[in-house]
Amino acid sequence: MKKLSVVGIGPGRYEGMTLQAIKTIEAADVIVGYTVYCDLLKPHFPDKEFFSTPMMQEVERCRLALEKAAEGKTIAMVCSGDAGIYGMASPIIELAGEYGVEIEVVPGVTAAVSGSAVLGSPLTCDFAVISLSDLLTPMEVIEQRLEGASSGDLCIVLYNPSSKKRADYLSHTCDMVLKHRSPDTVCGIVKNIGREGEEMKLMTLAELKDYSADMFTTVFIGNSKTKIVDGKMVTPRGYVYEK
Repeated sequence: MKKLSVVGIGPGRYEGMTLQAIKTIEAADVIVGYTVYCDLLKPHFPDKEFFSTPMMQEVERCRLALEKAAEGKTIAMVCSGDAGIYGMASPIIELAGEYGVEIEVVPGVTAAVSGSAVLGSPLTCDFAVISLSDLLTPMEVIEQRLEGASSGDLCIVLYNPSSKKRADYLSHTCDMVLKHRSPDTVCGIVKNIGREGEEMKLMTLAELKDYSADMFTTVFIGNSKTKIVDGKMVTPRGYVYEK
C-alpha cells in the first residue's frame, strides 16, 4: 500500500519534535510542506528531497503530496504544531481516496502546549483553543465559540489572533470575554514559540485588549482562578497544600 505520513513538527526547532516525527521524516523519500516549515527542516535533513508551496495553497500542497505518494515514494507531509490541530491531516484524509494512498497521522506539540510551558502552567484545568481566523470559519461561529468558552470560565487559547486584515479581532475578542470576566484576569502571550526571537509577556485582560499581536503570537486568557506565581502564569488545579 502506498503511504503518506502527515507529520506535526511542533513549534519549529528540532528539539521540539517528537521522536516519532523525526523517525518518520528520516524514513521518507520526499518532504512536502509550507515553505517556512520546509526551510526549518532542511538543515536537519539535508539529504531529503523537498517540495514546498506558499501560504494559501494548502489544497495544491495536499494534492502534490498525494501525487508523489501515488508514484510509490514515501512521503512526509509536514505541518507546524500538530497535524490534526489546524493542520493538514483533515484535507489529506479527505482527498486520499482519489489516489489510493494509505494515510498515517504523526502527532506533534501544538502551540497551546508549547506556549503554555513557556508561560508556566496556565492550562492546568479545562480550556478551549479557538482560532480567530475567519478565512475558513464564519465570524458568527467564532463568536459563538468565544461566548461559550467565556461564559463557562474556561481558560482560552487564541490562535491566529491578528493580521493586517484582522487588526481589531483580538480587541473585539477581549470585549466579548470582558462581559464575563474581570479586567484584571491574568493573560499571557508568547511570540515565535520555540524559534529564534521567542518572547513571552504577562498582562491583564484589560491590557490585552490594547496589545498588538501578530500571526506568530499565541494568546492565553486565564479563568477566574488564574494567577501569577513567581513570574509564571498558573491556573491552580485545586489541590489543598497543608503545612
